[in-house]
Amino acid sequence: MKKFEYFDVTADIGLKAYGNTLNEAFENAGLAIFNIISDTSNVDSEISKSFEITSTDEVALLYDYLEELLFCHEIDFMLFSEFDVDISKSDDGYDLKAVIKGEAIDWDKHERKSEIKAITFHMMDVKKTDRYELRAIVDL
Repeated sequence: MKKFEYFDVTADIGLKAYGNTLNEAFENAGLAIFNIISDTSNVDSEISKSFEITSTDEVALLYDYLEELLFCHEIDFMLFSEFDVDISKSDDGYDLKAVIKGEAIDWDKHERKSEIKAITFHMMDVKKTDRYELRAIVDL
């Protein structure tokens, strides 16, 4: 099974992330985001960061999660290559706890690909069939 793939969108990049569970699909979406920025196979998991998010529904949770990943990248000047996500349903919607691992950006070591300016809600979706499929578009 593929972990993620990309699709063409004018001036942006669309991604689809897959997983047997919602947690796994979110983890693969994180991997997809950072593979747009750099090659995650060259990113060591030296530093661990954690965060929690509560959102009203699964689509809002995906948006908030990807925004938080981008925020961590920009504020801490880091790349991430490992994602551990735990999602649960609550009275307020959905709660997400994430532990992400990576290292400080070193452009002599890390391949520079595309800079992500923003996550968009356009065409964002969370589907469940025999597996989970997440769809998002990022603004470059």
